[in-house]
Amino acid sequence: QVQLVESGGGLVQAGGSLRLSCAASRSIFSLNAMGWYRQAPGKQRELVAVFESGSRTNYADSVKGRFTISRDNAKNTVYLQMNSLKPEDTAVYYCNAQTLERVYWGQGTQVTVSS
Repeated sequence: QVQLVESGGGLVQAGGSLRLSCAASRSIFSLNAMGWYRQAPGKQRELVAVFESGSRTNYADSVKGRFTISRDNAKNTVYLQMNSLKPEDTAVYYCNAQTLERVYWGQGTQVTVSS
């Protein structure tokens, strides 16, 4: 089992920044992947940024150059630094963790970017 607790969402003006945090209940070394997805109203959930197979990262094209995923292994925490935010980044952001057996999701945190 993996519990994921997210924090850091909120309301920000376009061009601003936010940092999301996701704390896992066990060592993130044991996970196959861990990262962030988002879901905007009326749209499907989509990948934002993820660590895969250790240190390799994967970003959605729409966030490349603006968002950075990082992690603190000692704290079992993954972060998403979001800069130059745009109104189209508005969504519920979900932390995701994957083992060989299962996929886990956090409860989600709302990010709203005003124009």
